[in-house]
Amino acid sequence: MAPTTIAATATATTMSTAASALAAATAAVVADAAVPGRRPRGAGARLLEYLRQTCRRRVMFIDGAMGTMIQRYRFTEEQFRGDRFKDHPKDFLKGNNDLLTLTQPEAITDIHRQYLDAGSDMVETNTFSGTRIAQADYLMEDLAYELNKVSSELARTACTEFTAKDPTRPRFVVGAIGPTNRTASISPSVENPSLRNVTFDELVEAYSEQVRGLLDGGCDILMVETIFDTLNAKAALYAIDLVIEVDGYDQPPVFVSGTIVDQSGRTLSGQTGDAFIASTRHANPFAIGLNCALGADQMLPFMQNIAKNTDSFTICYPNAGLPNTFGEYDETPEAMARSVRAFAELGLLNIVGGCCGTTPPHIRAIREAVESLPPRVPPTLEPGDMIVSGLETFKINKAVGFVNIGERCNVSGSRVFAKKVLNGAYEEALAIARAQVENGAQVIDINMDEGLLDGKAAMTKFLNYIASEPDIARVPIMVDSSNFEVVLAGLKCAQGKCIVNSISLKEGEEEFVKKAKIVRRFGAAVVVMAFDEVGQAVEADRKFEICKRSYDILVHRVGFNPADIVFDPNILTIATGMEEHNNYAVEFINVCHLIKANLPHAKISGGVSNLSFSFRGKEVLRQAMHSVFLYHTIKAGMDMGIVNAGFLTIYDDIPKDLLDICEDAIWNRDPNVTEKLLAYAESHGAAGGKGAAAEDEEWRKDDVEKRLQYALVKGITKHIVLDTEEARVNKEKYPRPLNVIEGPLMSGMSVVGELFGAGKMFLPQVIKSARVMKSAVAHLIPFMEEERLANLAETGVDNSDEDSAYNGVVIMATVKGDVHDIGKNIVGVVLGCNNYKVVDLGVMTPAETIIQAAIDHKAHVIGLSGLITPSLDEMVFVAKELERRGMSIPLMIGGATTSKMHTAVKISPRYSSPTVHVLDASRSVVVVSNLLDEENREEFAQDVADEYEDLRAEHYEGLRERRYLTLERARTLAPRLEFAGDFAPTKPSFLGTRVFDDVDLASLVSHIDWNPFFQTWQLRGKYPNRGYPRIFNDEHVGGEARRLFDDAQEMLGEIVRGRVLTGRAVVWFAPANAVGDDIEVYEDESRTKVVDTFFGLRQQAEKVRTD
Repeated sequence: MAPTTIAATATATTMSTAASALAAATAAVVADAAVPGRRPRGAGARLLEYLRQTCRRRVMFIDGAMGTMIQRYRFTEEQFRGDRFKDHPKDFLKGNNDLLTLTQPEAITDIHRQYLDAGSDMVETNTFSGTRIAQADYLMEDLAYELNKVSSELARTACTEFTAKDPTRPRFVVGAIGPTNRTASISPSVENPSLRNVTFDELVEAYSEQVRGLLDGGCDILMVETIFDTLNAKAALYAIDLVIEVDGYDQPPVFVSGTIVDQSGRTLSGQTGDAFIASTRHANPFAIGLNCALGADQMLPFMQNIAKNTDSFTICYPNAGLPNTFGEYDETPEAMARSVRAFAELGLLNIVGGCCGTTPPHIRAIREAVESLPPRVPPTLEPGDMIVSGLETFKINKAVGFVNIGERCNVSGSRVFAKKVLNGAYEEALAIARAQVENGAQVIDINMDEGLLDGKAAMTKFLNYIASEPDIARVPIMVDSSNFEVVLAGLKCAQGKCIVNSISLKEGEEEFVKKAKIVRRFGAAVVVMAFDEVGQAVEADRKFEICKRSYDILVHRVGFNPADIVFDPNILTIATGMEEHNNYAVEFINVCHLIKANLPHAKISGGVSNLSFSFRGKEVLRQAMHSVFLYHTIKAGMDMGIVNAGFLTIYDDIPKDLLDICEDAIWNRDPNVTEKLLAYAESHGAAGGKGAAAEDEEWRKDDVEKRLQYALVKGITKHIVLDTEEARVNKEKYPRPLNVIEGPLMSGMSVVGELFGAGKMFLPQVIKSARVMKSAVAHLIPFMEEERLANLAETGVDNSDEDSAYNGVVIMATVKGDVHDIGKNIVGVVLGCNNYKVVDLGVMTPAETIIQAAIDHKAHVIGLSGLITPSLDEMVFVAKELERRGMSIPLMIGGATTSKMHTAVKISPRYSSPTVHVLDASRSVVVVSNLLDEENREEFAQDVADEYEDLRAEHYEGLRERRYLTLERARTLAPRLEFAGDFAPTKPSFLGTRVFDDVDLASLVSHIDWNPFFQTWQLRGKYPNRGYPRIFNDEHVGGEARRLFDDAQEMLGEIVRGRVLTGRAVVWFAPANAVGDDIEVYEDESRTKVVDTFFGLRQQAEKVRTD
């Protein structure tokens, strides 16, 4: 059989198989729907399969607002009460919409029917306030279970009716689980930040009761919705898991929907959308998304963020616009449908509906607007990424490098912290946590294990305090205790995804599984110590044996994500004088290799200070030992460590004699190394002990360039202004203040970058260097501004006229998710010195803010900056948004993690306007001036585009392992062309073939593109002399290119004059259509008879998407 025939057969077979699977899934859920009451065993799994099959084929629809429809009935107080509650002691019950389930059941059922008739695939129960916590406002706590059960039964009745009418489209009941009217993460009192008006345990109890009622009433799906505090949502998800496991209910599909309260892109409790996803991902929601607070137009950028950060299906049900001054919603069904259609066109939707202000006509209009558009295809996320979160996410993977876990909020490890906690000075203790975050700790470890402390109370109070401090709460928490009850207390206070430190097998497998299940139920990652029933492992093989056993239990029995498992294979003290301890560092390094080779996606951590415990008080010695140890363990695969990053020295700065001794100690190469370490400490006196904290002033004798570099590398701010000024006043060497930045300061930061890239500096040290740089630049700014104004005065330009005073306007921003700005600030200074107006948007800047600023300021260039790896993805998103909005402003990309290759492969394809990577601040002026030069900009942009095209080709050709999609997935990613408005492709002037004989060759010569000619001969000039004809001006290849071109011209002349070749061409036009992967060619324009088929094979190699 020919390959093309096989392809066509495969297409038909795949489509047939998918249709059969959907038909089978539909029949199964229809059969389950006929069963009254609680869903039968296995119904949840069958429904899950139906939802998967359907969401892959089309967008599904959920209903609109229950409250909006209830308001239209204008029920009186008496109607709310009904006969049953006419004597209820509460003075008013009107407003308790959930109560209408019992007193006006016909109205509630009719509302469900109206939404189902409008096209909803599923309707929500009338239980938004269905917990005993919320019902307490009406003195109706004891009705919570009944309200949920009956409400579920009413929705079940309506869904059963519509399923019976059309069994090919079954309808489902979604049990609505609202947020309650309390917040577990926010204090109700400004004066007392640690106060809470509800506990996690109280929420779990209330939600459990609600879940039982919903399931007993026959609901199909549970949805935790309108989440403004993620800790409340975690309690609801905890309750669902608990009820399923303990009470034996069938597992239903779970939906999760958060609420972004304003354009900040955060929930009420401060979390970003991606942090909200990370915090709830453990529940494996079938769908996750957003509802309420915003209209569709306002919600769009936040749904884009959700859609790209989850591999679950998405759900979205915005309000009908924003409320008017009377709190009412005016957006018409047609207007809302137009807005929602944009979501579908961007590939964001799997399930869509409406929230406040929406009605059955809104749902009908939305369905009609999007039902013909394809559903979102969930992205494939990296399986090895550990994603933890505070108010913001932190992704731990190879690209991030070693993760510093702040250790100073540990009462066992910090006497200062312990004293403050023991004295109840929690606000002062917060300053220690804040300092760690400011100094670069990416996770902070909290430990309250002290004999004189109530560990549970102290952990609860301190974490509640942290929740009130966004600059601390933005980073993830490691809840650290040897007492599991204290761990639980911590987990009950944190809305983000924490790391638990730690559990182990030392109490046996049963206890290990029990604790692991609880940790997973909270959604936390977990540190596992290399202990078992026998004791602590010392040798690498034994450490690995325990880790392997723990890994298998966690992954295969408990259901842990392997990337959420962190092994601490015990960093033990070396150089103690006992021979059996000497190989401990080697054993740790060896087990790191074993774990990485055999336990996929697992992470490795450890308490680094344990290594040098025998040299307490000899801080310089300990710093050197830790730096050498980390240098080797990170290479072996260590991902993170509890370490005081402020007391690490740079590997290359360790004195040679001390470095040799430390290397011998780590690798156990010298039996006398302990004595040598002690001798070194004694011979160096204060340098070997606490006196080492005194600054060594020897470096102050160097010239100013070396002093500046030393200060930057070491992170010393003490003399930086003095040294910067000394360089500035040296006009012979540095005529302009800018020359100081471009010269010694940038040179010093280049050294910092090289050391960081080589693993010899760590992020906290880099941040200290950045602060030194910022201080130096701040000193120079007034002098540079003075120079700029003087230059303007000389040219006669009026500085008050901004349009004429500047060469152009540049928007600068550190992208969302990134708080680092030193590089961006330097670029801004350099551009400002060259008379460009720089609009600095600061850090953590959302794409929408960047785009709006560019429009408002009529920007000529947009500059994006970022230090951390996740910033790269955000830059891609900004480029896509610029393209979607039809922008044409050139884009500059810069920052420590960016590269020309990444820009070429990932960012540039997303934006049709020039996108240029800028290596450092000194290059920014060249790039901006070329982009704004009317004579050169097109050639400059084309040169960059050509270079990036070459880089992309190099990248894809160099991939050793191509990743391939399934054929079904590849087909869902096929381009879909939709012609807007009345546009129709231009019809050719004839159909069939036309032959052009004996074409005059001379007429073709002027149309030859010579660039491929020179590329074939591997002659490539450098900008601005890359393309023809400027390649002739290139100093390296110009001469050879000219000779080659002249030879070609001579040969062409001979061909034309001697008619050596004959010009002949044929053109064929025919009606055709794409059908699946193939192209059908028709006999005539009726397109009824297929005369030929061009068979295609869909490319399955994973590629960068440009949509």
